[in-house]
Amino acid sequence: MFRTLIIDSEVKQLAFLKKIIRDNCPLIEIAGEASDIKSTQKLINGLNPDLVILSTHLSRLSVFKFLESIVNIDFECIFISKDDTCSLKAIKYNAVDYLVKPIRPKELELAIQKAIKIMLNKSIAIQKELIINNSDAAAINKSNKIAIPTLEGFVFIHIDDIIRFESNGTYTYIFTSKKEKITASKNIKEFEDMLPKSSFFRIHNSHLVNINRLLKYNKGRGGTITMEDGTQIEVASRRRNQFLNLFQL
Repeated sequence: MFRTLIIDSEVKQLAFLKKIIRDNCPLIEIAGEASDIKSTQKLINGLNPDLVILSTHLSRLSVFKFLESIVNIDFECIFISKDDTCSLKAIKYNAVDYLVKPIRPKELELAIQKAIKIMLNKSIAIQKELIINNSDAAAINKSNKIAIPTLEGFVFIHIDDIIRFESNGTYTYIFTSKKEKITASKNIKEFEDMLPKSSFFRIHNSHLVNINRLLKYNKGRGGTITMEDGTQIEVASRRRNQFLNLFQL
């Protein structure tokens, strides 16, 4: 799923765009919406979107002046305008597309399909760089996403959404905050090596957990932890001290 922000000052237009996306674009997650520059800035800073669909007319401040203030634009843009007077400016920001109102649903669908293709290629390129340079953590941090190899292809998910990994021989089950269970065709050790040690810990031979999704620790020989999805996992006794040291306990 690709996190997407929809920015438009017209309430009806926002509702129209959301309906088209929800009905026709299953790979798009609408992470937020805004109708002015100030709210847009907060959303972009807080949600790290993959795609922003935004109107060129929001307030007295040009949306392009606002974009100039962003040091590193690492998201794709689809611009929506009342006319084509800003199309050349949109090219400067490598716009995926520039749509003129009134927008036809098929136009938006095609623009989003183009954006998805670009975002998929970007994620694949990052994963290739990860393998070639053997710099897993650095490559993941660039996009905050990881490509999960499955029997059907790849699933792209934000690492922050991962709650835990559970080993199943040469396969690994991945459980997310969206209540997804993904079967990956990689063993758990490969994920342990790939992910940042500051967030993921191998609590047991069969379990790798996101410590930011930890709810509770119960004492015992090794102890047990409770994750956000309600799963209780035994902490291997030999890893107990290392685990507690993460929290300076």
